[in-house]
Amino acid sequence: MIDYSKLKKIPYGGDYNPEQWPEKTWDEDMRLMKLAGIDIVTLNVFSWAAIQPDEDTYDFSKLDKIVKLVKKNGMNICMATATGAHPAWMAKKYPDILRVESGGLKRKFGGRQNSCPSSVTYKKFAPKLAGELARHYRDEKSIIAWHISNEFSGDCYCDNCEKQFRIWLKNRYKTIDKLNEAWDTAFWGHTFYDWDEIVIPDERSEHWGDNRTVFQGISIDYRRFMSDSILDCYKMERDVIREMIPDASITTNLMGFYKPLDYFKWAKEMDFVSWDNYPSVDDSYAQISMAHDLMRGIGQGEPFALMEQTPSVTNWQPYNALKRPGVMRLWSYQAMAHGSDTVMFFQMKRSIGACEKYHGAVIDHAGHENTRVFREVAELGKELENIGDNLFGTVTKSDIGMIWDWDNWWAMEFSAGPSCDLKYVNEFGRYYRALRQMNYNVDLISFDSDFSKYKLVIAPVLYMVRTGEDEIIREYVKNGGSFMTTFFSGYVQESDLVITGGYPGRLRDILGIWVEEEDAYPKDKCNHFGYNGEEYPANMLCDLMHLEGAAPMDDDGYRDDFYKGMPVLTVNSFGEGRAYYVGTSSNDEFYMDYLSDICGREGVVPIAECAEEVEFTTRENDKFRYYFILNHSAEDKQIKLPAGGTDIITGNDVIAGDITIKGRDVIIIKTQKQAVI
Repeated sequence: MIDYSKLKKIPYGGDYNPEQWPEKTWDEDMRLMKLAGIDIVTLNVFSWAAIQPDEDTYDFSKLDKIVKLVKKNGMNICMATATGAHPAWMAKKYPDILRVESGGLKRKFGGRQNSCPSSVTYKKFAPKLAGELARHYRDEKSIIAWHISNEFSGDCYCDNCEKQFRIWLKNRYKTIDKLNEAWDTAFWGHTFYDWDEIVIPDERSEHWGDNRTVFQGISIDYRRFMSDSILDCYKMERDVIREMIPDASITTNLMGFYKPLDYFKWAKEMDFVSWDNYPSVDDSYAQISMAHDLMRGIGQGEPFALMEQTPSVTNWQPYNALKRPGVMRLWSYQAMAHGSDTVMFFQMKRSIGACEKYHGAVIDHAGHENTRVFREVAELGKELENIGDNLFGTVTKSDIGMIWDWDNWWAMEFSAGPSCDLKYVNEFGRYYRALRQMNYNVDLISFDSDFSKYKLVIAPVLYMVRTGEDEIIREYVKNGGSFMTTFFSGYVQESDLVITGGYPGRLRDILGIWVEEEDAYPKDKCNHFGYNGEEYPANMLCDLMHLEGAAPMDDDGYRDDFYKGMPVLTVNSFGEGRAYYVGTSSNDEFYMDYLSDICGREGVVPIAECAEEVEFTTRENDKFRYYFILNHSAEDKQIKLPAGGTDIITGNDVIAGDITIKGRDVIIIKTQKQAVI
């Protein structure tokens, strides 16, 4: 977790790249950053080429000057290892370091995260650089965190990765016969007789088009292998730093719902989770909060660090609209509301060249403090000073856990059918969005989590159920828990082999149903069903299911087509608990109606009454509960405060009851827990 021992307030700052500027400008940068309330900077993110001009030379002279200047101005440092982009001389001398694309194209020098994770050159020089940095700065007290590389990402399909993949497979399956069984290689005559016959799945072998493969088992294993291989690169650097600085606090910046890397595995190797939040301007507040909750979830509920966000505008989206006045502040507090104990930006100063020269910054190209963005940053800096250490170590508690799983994501979207419109994030988000809009706290969890903490566990489209996971669900429900899942769940095991005997496979007895078929609708067509006297669309996929002990919850089943009257929504009593099933995808109104009912049945209470576009969340410790109220609308809203106390932003006392919250404003109420009724 985050080390609070050196902190008096929430760290406020972000990426600073003074090596891109003449040294004579640095003092003015310091003046402006201090004026904005900045107290931490991330240094050295992309300085590998500057530090290591050749194979044997390490030159820290410029970085030393920067560190000295930052420390002189009273700021802390998050020290990056600079390994996100290797030097040009390294690519020229050792071309094995360069990645190969899925189509077989060998990359040249350029871009970033262009290093092959299986390259012996990369594995030699990256940890060596991290070790030299740690040795050089091991006594530097202003460094409060270490930042490995930057936004680990990408894939490689080179010969070295192919060789390492075979080794990974040997460790996983032990024998070639077990591998053939797991992959069902009898299909299309793919049987392997020797490990060296196995080739990586790419566009030269098993893949075609975007995210399509003819052999799901092979492709899922390559996803697992690549995630593990890139994680090993993080661990190499972390370990050499740890050897030099045993008490170092080490992280790397993750990217929310980033598909290629299994962040639940990654978080176990990080001292604290950190991530970069770059939503589109048209994302709903629930979409943004879902990513924050994922980052809190992979860290098993511990606070995380918002490592990057833009103060104003991104540079890489199709339409790079400005953050409207108040939105930067609002989204900063939203991150804190969902578990962040930092507010940090990319970037401190806007570069003048290359692809990020139009990405927002605290110090704009104008070079002074007289800009709208700077004023907003400075105002937030003052507020964070007032808040101090109030929130440190506080956690979010929830009665609802939602299972998120990378293996399931990979397997479901590699599947050849049943619909090209089926996307894991979208279907998961339908449930999360409804709960968030009704002001329920939600934890995003894995099968490693303690289910007993939750009154309701929801697993939308749990397509893959690995060995033992059904037992975790079974015991949870038997002991009084309530579980909910949906169509296209329980179909396959960990190798993507179908579990025969009827869908939903290992979950069939828990849910009390048998799914015989699944019908797919294009976007412009749907079936219909009734619930609570209202009619709702049955979109995309419709289960044709039979009851095996479960009771229907809908109003007389589907209303159209040859399966008219078959059930859509069911509930099954199992042991001391209940298991709910939703056999189709529907609209937002349905999920609000349905989940409100289920939460009521299971004794799950929202934080506050609903108010459109107003978000309520909580964080707490043993003594205090903090209520966050965030108005995501530009208009003033009438709301009912769930508790009275002190607004830690303004210091003003507030009373529970009806109030008006201004457009894009935030209130954080601190209340003693024993005073909460």
